[in-house]
Amino acid sequence: GRAGAIGLVLRGADELGPHMSEFLSGLGGRMATQDIDIVVTTVASHQEELAAYRRLAASQRVDAMILHSPTLKDERAELLLDLKIPFVLHGRTNVTRPVAWLDIDNTGALERATSHLLDLGHRRIALLNGIKGRTFAEHRELGYMAALSARGVPFDPALMGNSAFTDEVAFRLAQSMLELRPRPTAFLAGSMMTALGVFRAIRQAGMQLGTDVSMIAHDDVFPYLNADNMYPTMSTTRSSIRQAGERMAELLLQMLGGKLVADIHELWPVELVLRESSGPAPLF
Repeated sequence: GRAGAIGLVLRGADELGPHMSEFLSGLGGRMATQDIDIVVTTVASHQEELAAYRRLAASQRVDAMILHSPTLKDERAELLLDLKIPFVLHGRTNVTRPVAWLDIDNTGALERATSHLLDLGHRRIALLNGIKGRTFAEHRELGYMAALSARGVPFDPALMGNSAFTDEVAFRLAQSMLELRPRPTAFLAGSMMTALGVFRAIRQAGMQLGTDVSMIAHDDVFPYLNADNMYPTMSTTRSSIRQAGERMAELLLQMLGGKLVADIHELWPVELVLRESSGPAPLF
């Protein structure tokens, strides 16, 4: 018998932000057409999270799980494999057993964005990345590093920040980076929320985005935060997280229908969309 539900465990308010609501709207819309419910459990700590997976497995309330924001070596993936609960990863992790996953090419996206800024003459390029250890953030760092080393531009750890994607944290990070000498002439922002904070720091420092400082942001395509409507318009690496949610539902349905997990691997290319926020490096 089927439970007719899939499970998702979220860690606190940090994971209940705009990214997750977009992802869930894509996932839920597709699952509703199959009369499948989504069981969402929120927990406050890593230990509680592991306990929640064990509880869901024992209760047989869900047919499958979604694992999101995986780390490079994700304990949750190992646990679900041991518990024999089918799951799809939104992202990737290094486990020895086959797992199903959907991911975007974070390394390629950052390599292209960084290379574009280098083409424009920028050498002091700051990266405001996600939480350290999360696979997507590590992959983005790899792309950034690869682009720098391909041009022989030394990496400066002072130009790298890791944090949750919020306007406030990004504002503080960007503010302190803009006080460095020589200052960064360009920023790579991990999300549109991050970009808002960086933009505020640039304005507060009395500088203009697109001329004094350039920026390329990663855009998960939030309907209420359109890169074309910003002033100046925002250059982005773009991949819709809502579409990822819809596709995740498809992959779960395929898996429940008997498709082998080893055959469920999807890597989406990421588009680089150039607008007004990325310009030539300023001449000091």
